[in-house]
Amino acid sequence: MNFTHALVERIGRRFFYGWVIVGVGMLGIFASGPAQSHTFSVFIGPIALDLGLSQTEMASAYGLATLVAALCLPAMGWFLDRVGAKRMLAVVALLFGTACAAFGLVGGILWLSIGFAALRFLGQGSLMMGSSNMVSQWFNRKRGSALGFMALGFGISMAVHPEISQWLIEQVGWREAWLWIGVTTWVLVLPPILILVISKPEDVSLRPDGIEPVSLGILDKTDVEARGDFTLNEALGAPAFYIIAGALFTLSMLVTSLHFYQVSIFFDQGLGPNIATKCFAVSSITMVVMMPLVGRMLDRFRTERMIAVGLVILTASLWLASAISGLSTAVLFSVVFGLSNAVSMNYVAFMWPRYFGRTHLGRIQGLGQTITVIGASLGPLPLALSKDYFGSYDPMLVGVGAVPLFFAVIAFFFLRDPARPIPKDAT
Repeated sequence: MNFTHALVERIGRRFFYGWVIVGVGMLGIFASGPAQSHTFSVFIGPIALDLGLSQTEMASAYGLATLVAALCLPAMGWFLDRVGAKRMLAVVALLFGTACAAFGLVGGILWLSIGFAALRFLGQGSLMMGSSNMVSQWFNRKRGSALGFMALGFGISMAVHPEISQWLIEQVGWREAWLWIGVTTWVLVLPPILILVISKPEDVSLRPDGIEPVSLGILDKTDVEARGDFTLNEALGAPAFYIIAGALFTLSMLVTSLHFYQVSIFFDQGLGPNIATKCFAVSSITMVVMMPLVGRMLDRFRTERMIAVGLVILTASLWLASAISGLSTAVLFSVVFGLSNAVSMNYVAFMWPRYFGRTHLGRIQGLGQTITVIGASLGPLPLALSKDYFGSYDPMLVGVGAVPLFFAVIAFFFLRDPARPIPKDAT
């Protein structure tokens, strides 16, 4: 018995080891922060000034790089299914830290785009996908609550990474700041992954949620293959896949646009970068408070209604962003935007295993993550065009606010559980 298995046995005498997995997943989500738009938002100004790039050029480089990263994620989903979350996360964490450390060396729009692509693929895509996959494997009935606690890492990142990044830029400049971010990522993430992670509860003769332990090597199939989890092709044949994909695409796209340009939106209203980064903290506090509650609600209430309400909250965030006129409205926006982030983080992790099971989750989640990251890649561009051609972000903020309302109606009236495929061994 190796060290990790012995640790599982010892901790299992006190509580379900899946909650340790949630803690590691939370750390993984937090560590993805350098690849998230709330961190890039702090770096956009210094990078554009240093490299002599316009807002549209920066947004285009970021969007194209994110799109390239998205198209690679199905392969990472396949890799995740093949080797398990532990090995996949270890490889990704090592490469992600390297990409962060190297990002400060970029010069010109080509290398900037390559750097963006590496960070988005490894951090915003792969590290988040592996973390949520790992937690989803360990929980079924309590999956929403577990993923809600895991997603707290994103809220903490929103509070910590912009502040630390701003401080590092002021102390050592934006280029050296990325070196320190990369080293910190290695130190923070690699040891817990290598020591604590077990990819699936069945690997240590446990079941999801910690119920009904089974004998080593004799696994009860009622919760996996025998209940008919979807393959990727079967999922693609279900209308629910496309409704969920559209809703998550919209959430990812428009939440990203607000993260990416929050500092710039505030600046246009006479609010400096320090206030903007502090409002990130307001959003993160709201997010931290609300994420466990949203996760719990996903376990208790009808999913299609939860999706509809979440999309309406996103519309409110966009329209409030267009109405910022001073500190009070900035704080109000930050609170509602924090709630929108809590919704987005929970939904992206929850929906795929909720509707299609966990047997082939890596492949399904890989394609789903591709769709949401494509949304993120397109997010900054409409606001950049609005700023460059109209001189303000407001026209586009108001216009795109109608998009979530459309998908809210579709989800509320048409999203239903797809029929489970009949397991091959059931006949």
